[in-house]
Amino acid sequence: MNRDVIKFLHQIGVDTRFISIIDEHILINNQRFSRFSNKRQETFIKKFPSFSISRSKIFQKICTRASRILANSLKPGERIFIIENDKCSNFILDVIIEPYKRKYGIEIIYGNDLEDANKHNADSVALPLNLDDEVQKILGKILNGEKIEVYSLKNRYDTENNLKLIYPLINVPRSWLVSWLEKLDFEYKYSNESTESDLIEFFEGFIPDVRENILKSALYVDKESIQ
Repeated sequence: MNRDVIKFLHQIGVDTRFISIIDEHILINNQRFSRFSNKRQETFIKKFPSFSISRSKIFQKICTRASRILANSLKPGERIFIIENDKCSNFILDVIIEPYKRKYGIEIIYGNDLEDANKHNADSVALPLNLDDEVQKILGKILNGEKIEVYSLKNRYDTENNLKLIYPLINVPRSWLVSWLEKLDFEYKYSNESTESDLIEFFEGFIPDVRENILKSALYVDKESIQ
C-alpha cells in the first residue's frame, strides 16, 4: 500500500521527504517543502479515500527542530533502532524519523533494549529525551552542587554495544509534544512534580525561551570543560 501511495504522491508533485506516512495517516512535516497543497490533497483523497491528512502547525514546528538534530546525526542507509518500551514515545520517534526512509534511505527497526539493537545490527538508537528532560537534568546537577553536564552530550555512544545514540527531540519543549499529541487523543505521561520542573516554570515567567537558554549555556560550559 505505502509503495503505491508514495508513487502516486510523486506523480501529483508531492515531495514525500517532508511528510510522514504511518498506516493510513499522512502528517505533513513542512507545508512549503512538501508542496502538499489543498488541491493535491483533494486529488490524493479521491484515489485513497481511507487516508487522513494532518496539517498541524505545532507538529511542523516539532519536525523543524528535530530535523536540525537528525540532519547532523544520521547517515545514508543507517539502521535506526527504536526501543519499544513506551507506546507514546515510540509513536513520536516513529513519526518524526519516518521521512528519513526517503531522505536518506534509512531503515527503522524495533526491539526491547540495547542488546536487541546489537542483535539486529543497528547503527544508531533513537531516544525520546526532550528539551525539558535535559534541562531538568542540568538543574538537578546545579542544585546538588555537581559539575554541570549535558546528558545528551556525554551519552552519545554506547561503547558496550557499539551503538551511536541520537536524541531527535532534544530541542523540542515537552509542552509542544503534549499539545500535538492531545489533538491525536494520545496521553503523554510524564512526571512534572519536581523542584527542577518548578524552577523552570518560575523562570519561564521572567526569561524568554528559558529552556533553550539553559541548555545553550550548559552546552557552552560542558564543551569548555572537555577542551
